[in-house]
Amino acid sequence: MPSKDLNRAYDKPAPGGRVTLVGAGPGAVDLITVRGQKVLSEADVVVYDDLANADLLEVCPAAIERIYVGKRAGRHGATQAEIGAILVREASKNLHVVRLKGGDPLVFGRGGEEEQVLADAGIPFEIVPGVTAAVAAGAVTGIPLTHRRHASAVVFVTGHECSGKPGDALVDWPALARTRATLCIYMGVRRLGEIAAELLAGGLPGTTPVAVVANATMPNQSVHIGELESAETLTAALQGQPALIIVGEVVRLSEILAQARSALVELPA
Repeated sequence: MPSKDLNRAYDKPAPGGRVTLVGAGPGAVDLITVRGQKVLSEADVVVYDDLANADLLEVCPAAIERIYVGKRAGRHGATQAEIGAILVREASKNLHVVRLKGGDPLVFGRGGEEEQVLADAGIPFEIVPGVTAAVAAGAVTGIPLTHRRHASAVVFVTGHECSGKPGDALVDWPALARTRATLCIYMGVRRLGEIAAELLAGGLPGTTPVAVVANATMPNQSVHIGELESAETLTAALQGQPALIIVGEVVRLSEILAQARSALVELPA
């Protein structure tokens, strides 16, 4: 079938070293794709970070090298330049290197920077997509990111921008407010108060619902729901935890899933 032919690039052996960027998904081990799991099981080296569930390393062959390159705000295990150099170095040894990244490699995962390094070095590479945090957070909370009555668009946006970015490239929060799209904010916990103020200035009502989903899909998942005018209080206890923020009328629909779960709990044994 033609669709199968399109996938053969992932399956055929490649001469020399190569790198596969694999999306680990949002956290739960069983939310990695089948293809991602297969690639992990065939790796010679795996390079991983904090946002990929470490339990996925058990899928890898027992004897392979595992290289940790985790970096979080305030504590960097490896710089982005060092990570790129590691990928090139290991692939140059005629090895299949798997770069395991949380979520999807190309959605706020700096996968674009890593593929550029590999391309510049002449290293063959492929990308296996993963479930990104916004999609997962919406699913586990019953929040439809789009809805025919409430939201015709969804925006994935960073709440933490790199230093040195020119002013005209910064996120225009008031402009986003005027779109009335569902806003899915990555890495925004520390700045939620500032972001909320800018969205209010852009015309969003203070009663606009906001959800903050921390550790989505994991056993320690938590969901905090409130309104834009007091959004900062939702993140008071979440510093240092990976969290996704959803802003928009669709957040109100989370009550449907909550009620359904309640009804299941109340069923007689």
